[in-house]
Amino acid sequence: MKPGLGTQLSHLLELLEGAVQAAYTDAGLIMRPRYTPVIRALIEREPSTIGQIAAAATISQPSATQTIALMVKDGLLTAKAGPGDARRRLIRFTKKARLMLPELQACWAATKLAADSLENDLRLSLSEALGNAIAELEKKPFDQRISEARKRIT
Repeated sequence: MKPGLGTQLSHLLELLEGAVQAAYTDAGLIMRPRYTPVIRALIEREPSTIGQIAAAATISQPSATQTIALMVKDGLLTAKAGPGDARRRLIRFTKKARLMLPELQACWAATKLAADSLENDLRLSLSEALGNAIAELEKKPFDQRISEARKRIT
């Protein structure tokens, strides 16, 4: 039996994230793959609010909140009340995070070369296929597609 799309995507992510995590560990970095979009967003704009990071990283606000909490716990970020509104948290790198940025960026460069190598070995562009799938799901969400499919089988 052929695995479903969700199972295949989950397995692909396990393979990719496991290798990236191993690269971080080998480089002596206290880092998780899920931290990458937050770090990239903060490199572009620091300080940032959680909402700004979520938008820049194209992740949900709850995901950004959870990831930032983990990063604060790991000593990579600070979250302090902004001026005028104590509920609005400004997120910044810690000194520890700033010191690891050059090694982290070297890991990202190696990961990019590895991803390019994978793309070259594929008959179809994985990046293009995923981009197309995301664009189509933004036009017509998967839950809508499931609902329509259920109507066809009942």
